[in-house]
Amino acid sequence: MRRALGLARIALGSSDVPVGAVVVGPDGSVLGEGRNERELSGDPTGHAEILALRSAAAALGEWRLEGCTLVVTLEPCTMCAGALVLARIARVVFGAWDPKAGAAGSLWDVVRDRRLNHRPEVVPGVLADESADLLRDFFAEHR
Repeated sequence: MRRALGLARIALGSSDVPVGAVVVGPDGSVLGEGRNERELSGDPTGHAEILALRSAAAALGEWRLEGCTLVVTLEPCTMCAGALVLARIARVVFGAWDPKAGAAGSLWDVVRDRRLNHRPEVVPGVLADESADLLRDFFAEHR
């Protein structure tokens, strides 16, 4: 999570919402990472989780990320939650809850929907205060 927080801080430099994500392989190695880049790239799918999943899939040479863990500073939105389910991520670990757009237990629970063929383990609240403080400070400056 500390690595993801470092990536989130880098996103601040491009006026992007400070979210960072890391995909860790079953052996503990970092396979991919990303930070929000919607403002930087003008890409609506430029979320930290999507970029980390893409990077990990490229590193492995396949889209199935079975046995991998996605660590992210903010609860994934519906797009990211759907992507991590489709990528077969085994576990998602996140910092701050997102009551306005979260899809891993707060507003929605896409990742544990029984109708889907894959349901990753969810570990919420890791370094939650540090993750939330970064977001709170960002939005205080931009409002």
